[in-house]
Amino acid sequence: MGHAEAYLEIAVLDKGFVRLVEVMGSDASIVQAARVSYGPGTKTVREDAALIDYLMRHRHTSPFEMVEFKFHVKAPIFVVRQWFRHRTASVNEISGRYSVLKEEFYEPQAWRKQARRNKQGSEGKLSDEEASLLLKGVEREAYQAYQTLLEKGIAREMARMVLPLNLYTEFYWKQDLHNLFHFLALRLDPHAQWEIRQYAKAIAEIVKAHVPLAWQSFEEHVLKGAHLSRTELKALQGLLTPELYEKALKELGLSGSRLQEALEKIFTPGLPD
Repeated sequence: MGHAEAYLEIAVLDKGFVRLVEVMGSDASIVQAARVSYGPGTKTVREDAALIDYLMRHRHTSPFEMVEFKFHVKAPIFVVRQWFRHRTASVNEISGRYSVLKEEFYEPQAWRKQARRNKQGSEGKLSDEEASLLLKGVEREAYQAYQTLLEKGIAREMARMVLPLNLYTEFYWKQDLHNLFHFLALRLDPHAQWEIRQYAKAIAEIVKAHVPLAWQSFEEHVLKGAHLSRTELKALQGLLTPELYEKALKELGLSGSRLQEALEKIFTPGLPD
């Protein structure tokens, strides 16, 4: 098990953080696992990168599961509730039944307006001092009520009911690289809530540093790539010719089998209607 260098910690939001606890594996671990299936042969960084890229674009995911990251995260409860919808990780969160929760709340620097077209999203910025004062008042009153209940002998597991969702919590989160990439693909998306995107950016920075070859392929084929529907493919086929598309791909540096794969994505012989 590899220990994180100096326990790398990245500050997130006003009081939160993402801290790398440890990493098991590297790009070499992905290649090593793949060799079990595909046999030996890759010896150089360039060949390793080509193999990892092949695995990524053909969705051979199990070799990526050989790499694991463990993080210590501090985040507001409403962010964590979104986070824990990704159910493939091992998680251990601070217990509000066992511990007295700290008086730490997330306070946004700016408010956002409700999105007009997205019922679960927001847009723009809104400066509202009254809203900020209202939030602070709720925090103060809620935590005072929490302390009063504890002083009355009310159980911690019940007293915590009065605390709002912007209270900070902490948890350990262990995830394999394949599912971590899935998490990042969703939570780095512009449609994800701004607050959780900031955590995803911090995690992405750490992941990129530890598995640069895998990150490069993930960015190329998933994060900045796209999947097309049958209708979208038909539209492209109506606009392009194989020759024109091949010329454009070559100008972007594709060649050999990689070029052929790209052509077959759009112009697959015998593609059903």
